[in-house]
Amino acid sequence: MKAVCWQGANKVQVETVPDPTILNPRDAILKVTSTAICGSDLHIYGGYIPTVEKGDIIGHEFMGEIVEVGSKVNNLKVGDRVVVPSTIGCGNCYYCKGDRWSLCDNSNPNGWMQEKLWGSVTSAIYGYSHLLGGFAGAQAEYVRVPFADVGVVKVPQGIPDEKLLFISDAIPTGYMGAELADIQPGDTVAVWGCGAVGIFAMISAYMMGAERVIAIDRFPERLEMARKYAKADTINYEEISTGDALKEMTGGRGPDCCIDAVGLEAHGVGFEDFYDQTKQKLKLETDRPHVLREMMVACRKGGNLSVMGVYGGFVDKLPLGAVMNKGLTMRAGQMHGQKYMHKLLDLVLNGQLDPSFVVTHQLPLEQAPHGYKIFQQKQDNCVKVVLKP
Repeated sequence: MKAVCWQGANKVQVETVPDPTILNPRDAILKVTSTAICGSDLHIYGGYIPTVEKGDIIGHEFMGEIVEVGSKVNNLKVGDRVVVPSTIGCGNCYYCKGDRWSLCDNSNPNGWMQEKLWGSVTSAIYGYSHLLGGFAGAQAEYVRVPFADVGVVKVPQGIPDEKLLFISDAIPTGYMGAELADIQPGDTVAVWGCGAVGIFAMISAYMMGAERVIAIDRFPERLEMARKYAKADTINYEEISTGDALKEMTGGRGPDCCIDAVGLEAHGVGFEDFYDQTKQKLKLETDRPHVLREMMVACRKGGNLSVMGVYGGFVDKLPLGAVMNKGLTMRAGQMHGQKYMHKLLDLVLNGQLDPSFVVTHQLPLEQAPHGYKIFQQKQDNCVKVVLKP
């Protein structure tokens, strides 16, 4: 089969690799009909995620058709159309039973790597390094789905993939970001990042009772998308200080809730951005925490911080004093897709949510290198790339 394989920093190519096979009776094999390039895939593409090896198949946002099932998968059959969450959960451990699927005890065979870095084991994620399981990713013609009896959602025929695909990752990530922010009716919510996850976090914030959403980014096309589809007020941080703008927009108090939908490649302005870029290149800092700093300072006293942008290691110069002295609450995590997918599917099916607007580019799988390039470099107004195997 054809698959997108990582070749080193800023280089992927489509290669012919062996077809996946059933390895466990709870496995299924999926023929991929659509797979997206996620913003967090760019961290792999850029070489920022450790334990990715040359030739690894990447990608974790996908859907398709079941073509084979293991002997213990009784709820799926060949021909079923399904969406698969990006995080892999066993369904049986303490965390999966508590609907905290991305903390699964059993799905990651390389948990020993994580214990050295993070102190505990988390779930595996498709195509997202050997640290997170080493499973083949979904930017391919076929993919093996472990724990398929608990890890997929059947979807109806006749609905375009683009309306269903993002239930796999981007929508539940944004929704969980809003949920972790503990939004109360009437709150003002600030969201850093107007990619797909950020946009869906904004839409979810309104679902949870927010009165006002403020979107922060630097690309005009993304800010326009936030205004048009998420009804957000916007700040272009290259034109005005984010902190000053938020104070002015909230009467000097600050947002009630702040959501990070950017992660470890956050950009800033001036010396701070130069400092982080330099330290990351010299491997003196693994992640650039510009957004975290801004959130901690900008948030109102007693407010909530929600972190859904991917961070993997260590950061520098965090204003922890602001968190402690202002009494802020900070919550974070990889999304618990299996917890949210059925609810979000219902919103799509009843017409309350149509996420297809985020798709700016559809490309055949063979053009994945081009898709990664324009997405990373923000060329051609690229916001979301969908690959078609």
